[in-house]
Amino acid sequence: MSTTFSILITTKNRKADLSYSLEKLKRLIARDDVECMVFDDGSTDGTSELVSQHNPKIQLFRNESSKGLMHCRNRMLNATTAKYAISLDDDAHFLTENPLEKIATHFSQNPGCGAIAFRIWWNKEDNQYVPTFEENEVVKGFVGCGHAWNTNIWRQIENYPEWFEFYGEEDFASMQLFKKGLTVDYVPEILVQHRVDLTARAIVNKDGGIRYRKAFRAGWYLYFIFYPFSKIPKRLAYSLFMQLKLRVFNGNFKAVFPLIRAITDVAVNSGKLKQMRQPFTPAEFLKYSKLPESKIYWKPEKSYPKA
Repeated sequence: MSTTFSILITTKNRKADLSYSLEKLKRLIARDDVECMVFDDGSTDGTSELVSQHNPKIQLFRNESSKGLMHCRNRMLNATTAKYAISLDDDAHFLTENPLEKIATHFSQNPGCGAIAFRIWWNKEDNQYVPTFEENEVVKGFVGCGHAWNTNIWRQIENYPEWFEFYGEEDFASMQLFKKGLTVDYVPEILVQHRVDLTARAIVNKDGGIRYRKAFRAGWYLYFIFYPFSKIPKRLAYSLFMQLKLRVFNGNFKAVFPLIRAITDVAVNSGKLKQMRQPFTPAEFLKYSKLPESKIYWKPEKSYPKA
């Protein structure tokens, strides 16, 4: 049987999380029409040994020193020959029964769909599938921890820009799809649990600065690559004002330095941004602006539709 699905996981020094995920995915990985790739991005905790010793079917990639999440995703997406590539974080697994069939069905019924955005439940506690009132819709983008690509369409766009470093790459890919008349479809029937405590993450990273710097600059990178020049000054001014208003003017003076660093990053990378520029036409920009935002965090509703 030919390979239809490829499950792609990047990991670094999270052996316990990865082991749990692989156990949850074991039934899917065992299928003849499924391959699984794990990219160990420079782990020092025995991750590669875990994969090679206990999961012989899994294709193991490894960087001796870390080259970043997007380097690994690019490598695996370009290496697979499967029709559909499913990207999961090392701390994520499906709650949906028969998710692969649902992925294949959606892609086959929607040939203009380049990527499927999954419904994502951010919660560390064990959960089961929960139905939702949400319906399929075309959205602006997808979340890295749970999505699927039609690999034929992936090959029609540029790779994730690795120099972005963690934030903004999925939006870069989504905007390229949009310019080609292709879509990112949110399919809530496919539910993934991302085993992350958002409250704890917020506390840990509250004043860390690194995530904030990279997230802020990524938004500006995308402005300079895709937005019409006439729209950029107002967007830049508004985003900067809001960061000052919500953070600095509220007493979070630790945000000043990463904010300055982010602006400096944009200036330093201005040559790359100019080379990558592929702006929306005014009509494209208007249409894109009207799309619903990416569906990042899903929380259970108070009541659910009957099965």
